[in-house]
Amino acid sequence: MSFSRSVGIVLTLASFACMLGTTVAADKPAAQAAARATEQAPALLPQQFGGWQRQGSPLISTDPAAADPTNAAVLKEYRFSDLASSTYTRDDGRTLKIRAARFADASGAFGAYTFYLQPGMAKEQIGDQAASAGQRVLFYRGHVLVDAQFSQESAMSVAQLRELAGALPRPSGNSGNLPSFIEFMPHRDYIANTQKYVMGPAALSAQAPPISADLVDFNASAEVSLAHYNTSSGEATLMLISYPTPQLAAEHLRRIDAARQIAQPKPGGSGTSTVGSPAPFLDRRTGPIVAIATGPASDSDTKSLLGMVNWEASVTWNTPTDNQQARDLYKLILNIVVLCGILGGLAIVAGVAFGGIRIMMKRWYPDKVFDRPEQMEFISLRLTETVVKGVPRSGTESGRPTP
Repeated sequence: MSFSRSVGIVLTLASFACMLGTTVAADKPAAQAAARATEQAPALLPQQFGGWQRQGSPLISTDPAAADPTNAAVLKEYRFSDLASSTYTRDDGRTLKIRAARFADASGAFGAYTFYLQPGMAKEQIGDQAASAGQRVLFYRGHVLVDAQFSQESAMSVAQLRELAGALPRPSGNSGNLPSFIEFMPHRDYIANTQKYVMGPAALSAQAPPISADLVDFNASAEVSLAHYNTSSGEATLMLISYPTPQLAAEHLRRIDAARQIAQPKPGGSGTSTVGSPAPFLDRRTGPIVAIATGPASDSDTKSLLGMVNWEASVTWNTPTDNQQARDLYKLILNIVVLCGILGGLAIVAGVAFGGIRIMMKRWYPDKVFDRPEQMEFISLRLTETVVKGVPRSGTESGRPTP
């Protein structure tokens, strides 16, 4: 092997080692930053609340499989952040097991709450929404979902969990807002605890939807809400799909209708369906929302259910924002307006004061302070106009002979 080839191999290996070291060095700060962000986040569970005392340190994990191995993909779609699990005890020997899952925003916590909510649960007044089934209580507050399991129920269990809900960390800014399109879900004839809020295909496939996740197209920032309703002819399922713009909603509605035409059985054969459910359904668009109704209900009841979904545009001027640049620009403009107001006020005050003092001094001390004759300098041009009347001239000069 020649010397030049040896040098080339050594330089290549050195370059590869440098690149590998740079990659590791770049990944290490990112991992450290993520770890610091997790450590700086407020603790999920308090040391004590309502007479309950925590035993030992809570079990903390950022893996959604630790919260629910079966539905880890669903929790990931809801932007799961971290989990804290602890056991609490009281002096009377009762125990309480609590699992608290934190999400990126309130929408994720609300979606996870609806995912685990069962129709047979009883409604409770805890946090933002709550339901119970025997010794188990499920509720969410802000961006935290709590699953509490009592060893023995008591009359004060709900009140004690309210105290826990008040001690949970709260999201900041817009992350505490729920999706606005769920407000267009009809309330009449709604079957309790059947609403599901979906943010991804894994959660959608668990709900037996009328159409597949491919037609919904979550890559277009779509959000889905499903609920069941009682009608005079049977139970119906209503599905709302929200898109960022009405144009996207119209485009996806055309795709859904085209897929439904393909899925319809043809004479002499059976069509292959690309729609999630073989049951027929009706659909319509209202603004950026596509509404789909299906079920054993009659067409008239299904159309009536769809007719209750009406999107109306609303403009909100006081929506808070987390954009620091927008906040800085707002503060700058506000300070400029305030400064202009202050300078304008000072100018008015100074003008009134100067004019008032001048008038008072001229009234009290005329021709002594202001407008004194020796200080008055006025240049005038005395222009006068002299009118000269004409004198009759001699006859020769006038052109007529003198008599």
